Amino acid sequence: MATPRQGTTLFSALLILVGLAVIIQLWLVTAAMEALLAHQYKLLVPFTIGSALLFLVNVLLLRLVFNFDRNVR
Repeated sequence: MATPRQGTTLFSALLILVGLAVIIQLWLVTAAMEALLAHQYKLLVPFTIGSALLFLVNVLLLRLVFNFDRNVR
């Protein structure tokens, strides 16, 4: 990092990405529950796969945030 301001900007951007991924994942879970209650089982598989992928993305982003925070200190 050239300046602490760049680190703050990067940290904020990573946290925004984590927040967006959580919101999208919650939307997918809600859509999956609605499909389940409507007995539309063919929609459950794509929603589950999408939610699982977003979970993995979120885990990786959070690891990046924690590693970044640890290196800055």
